[in-house]
Amino acid sequence: MTAVLVLSIAYLVGATPFGYLLVKWKTGRDVRALGSGNIGATNVLRTTSRALGILTLLLDIGKGFLAVWIAARLTAGSPLWTSAAALAVMAGHAFPVFLKFRGGKAVASFVGAFLYLTPLPLVATLALFVVVVAATRYISLGSVVGAAALPFLAWLIERPPAPVVAAAAIGGAFIVWRHKDNIARLRAGKESTLSLGARP
Repeated sequence: MTAVLVLSIAYLVGATPFGYLLVKWKTGRDVRALGSGNIGATNVLRTTSRALGILTLLLDIGKGFLAVWIAARLTAGSPLWTSAAALAVMAGHAFPVFLKFRGGKAVASFVGAFLYLTPLPLVATLALFVVVVAATRYISLGSVVGAAALPFLAWLIERPPAPVVAAAAIGGAFIVWRHKDNIARLRAGKESTLSLGARP
């Protein structure tokens, strides 16, 4: 019963669509009809405003952290169930029941979840993300490289329990898969580059 509760809470926390809600509140528009159609921070920033994009990012990271923190409180810090909660919160963000299962790519919730589970490897991953984005100006490429690198960095730096490494690998693979269209555009030279301002 505890396992069902943990996973349900994590999913529902992840399914809270902050990007959608913030854009709807500020502009009355549906962010899914704008830009890439994604509810995440990058699309909010590009289509609405820098402030809302940053707020969406922080809230989405926060919900990843919160879901795993709750799981830890309910399961006495079980590596198995906190790791499962990390994946559940990502699933909630990507497939939110409140938006007919049309959500984001789960990068920020991945960051928040593993900020709790593997903080030092996560910091190293974020540094790698920054380097890749600074060098290429592609947020999607930085996200893919960082997601793929986290399980290796987690194992090298912290040697966490096996469920945590497995969750990092599964979560990283999920993010790479969610970026398949971005990867295709990168190969074709058509991917959008980073801009710190919103489009008109």
